Amino acid sequence: MLIPATILTGFLGSGKTTLLKRVLTEAHGQKIAIIENEFGEENIDNEILVSDTNEQIIQMNNGCVCCSIREDLRTTLQLLAAKKRKGLLDFERVVIETTGLADPGPVAQTFFMDDEIAESFLLDSILTLVDAKHAAQQLNDRQEARRQVGFADQIFISKADLVSPAELDALQHRLKHMNPRAPQKVAHFGDVSLREVFDLRGFNLNAKLDIDPDFLADDDHHHHHHEGEHCDHPSHQHDPAHDHGHSHGPAHGEPGHVHDEHCNHGHHHHHDDDVKSFVFKSKRQFDPAKLEDFLGAIVNIYGPKMLRYKGVLNMKGTEKKVIFQGVHQLMGSDLGPDWAEGEERISKMVFIGIDLPKDILIQGLEQSLV
Repeated sequence: MLIPATILTGFLGSGKTTLLKRVLTEAHGQKIAIIENEFGEENIDNEILVSDTNEQIIQMNNGCVCCSIREDLRTTLQLLAAKKRKGLLDFERVVIETTGLADPGPVAQTFFMDDEIAESFLLDSILTLVDAKHAAQQLNDRQEARRQVGFADQIFISKADLVSPAELDALQHRLKHMNPRAPQKVAHFGDVSLREVFDLRGFNLNAKLDIDPDFLADDDHHHHHHEGEHCDHPSHQHDPAHDHGHSHGPAHGEPGHVHDEHCNHGHHHHHDDDVKSFVFKSKRQFDPAKLEDFLGAIVNIYGPKMLRYKGVLNMKGTEKKVIFQGVHQLMGSDLGPDWAEGEERISKMVFIGIDLPKDILIQGLEQSLV
């Protein structure tokens, strides 16, 4: 059995420690090893984590284990796995807490690039905590904060009670455009149930492409303004031909359409974040060789700027869905289940990254269609 690992990241002061303490001390009957990579003021109480002793692993009375990283993550993970195998430590899962400014990318890649780690651990998901009170400032000022949002499989928003409903709404819109894959949950003082934290399977190659449905529904006329807000943006002039549900896909002789938002109305999009996402959809089949060449080239060139990407594809030559996903330069794919009887065979891909050249990507994807 592989040991599931969760990466917990988030803005400084967003309440990662509060969340961790809750996870550690709650009577959930799970034995969890926490790896602390936090050398700031806010590491878990010194009683729990004594960083100036030589002992780097501390067993707590409820069976949880804490350790601070001395060397690199890889060494620490190997040490924990070895101790578990020898029966010296008993734990069921690992949570890695990164520093407030860390890029979760390299941490995630460790689980895929390192064979020894991959033999013992399975990366489950990346959780990002966003501090509602300081989010706008942090997202404007710090690319690291924006990257953490782009990487997330699940976003928890803390301190939401300290901002107005309108501010919270604007923040949620902003986060959704950076990362439509990650569900957002408002969490008061770390008060989240464990099933929202563990076994989220964010890295599983499954045939569900979970994208916020509002984000997809906005494909044609991006109605982000609430009733009463007025927007003169041309994309908001109602065109009955573009009603939801009547997809005017490539079958009608036009290219796969792509979601974009350039409306500066209201408070939503006056900040043009460099971490952005877009969705590509097409009803035409992909040519496997062309697509592989194109994605390979893109990942080679833009890998460092590609945070997370995933697709469920309609591929020529197979009756099964083809699933692919990646982190930075690492991309994996697999055959999924068969397309169901009567199911519309439509390829959907989502890309989340920093200043990705959308036009190049779309053109290349369209040229990879049969």
